[in-house]
Amino acid sequence: MPFQKVQSEKLSQSVVRQIELLILRGILRPGERLPSERDLSDRLGVSRPSLRDAVADLQERGLLVSRAGSGIFVAEMLGSAFSPALVQLFASHEEAVFDYIAFRRDMEGLAIERAAREGSDTDLKVVDTLFHKMVTAHQKRDPSDEAELDAQFHMAIVEASHNVIMLHMMRAMFDLLREGVFYNRQIMFKQRTTRDMLLDQHRAINDALQARDPVAARAAVNAHLDYVERALTDQHRAKRHEAVAQLRYEQERAR
Repeated sequence: MPFQKVQSEKLSQSVVRQIELLILRGILRPGERLPSERDLSDRLGVSRPSLRDAVADLQERGLLVSRAGSGIFVAEMLGSAFSPALVQLFASHEEAVFDYIAFRRDMEGLAIERAAREGSDTDLKVVDTLFHKMVTAHQKRDPSDEAELDAQFHMAIVEASHNVIMLHMMRAMFDLLREGVFYNRQIMFKQRTTRDMLLDQHRAINDALQARDPVAARAAVNAHLDYVERALTDQHRAKRHEAVAQLRYEQERAR
């Protein structure tokens, strides 16, 4: 018979499983610092030796890292879904930009449909809160806060879909976007007219999600990313035209 005696689980293994789940579900993020040993052992209700055993296990498997004098952190590499060589390829070839937008359109469309159907009320409150923070940031002259909230807004939708594979893949994609691998997000927010349109698009996304209308929500995501794609196409065209104009200007000055 395929039955075995039930064995009591060591406390350290319970701690391991809890931290594993927090990382898997995206609650503990790459680079995030864990509480101090004393604080964490109190929160978990375990002894420090049990906690140390758990941390050692997680470190051995590359999920946590220790930094001398700083503490224990979730490993940064967990957010690196792509090798440095592939990231460099993305950054150096224009077609990757538009493939990236197409990928986001597909993945975020699926994510928001799932979020509208399966996200909890609290999930939707998180998205709504981030949108209203965007509204506040929209009033500032400097667009950097609004641009950062834009990324958080989209990631909150992915998190609300409760698909851990999608969550980690999209988080890695947004990290590359923040680093300017695909395009400079700040440029998208520099013009007031563009900022106004982007905010209206995010309002439409949020309204459809709060109404739990998966069809309207996906359509709003598609409309937003179609706009981003058109804006980037225009930017690339303008850059090419300017490069040609500069050559003509230099040639004319030399005559």
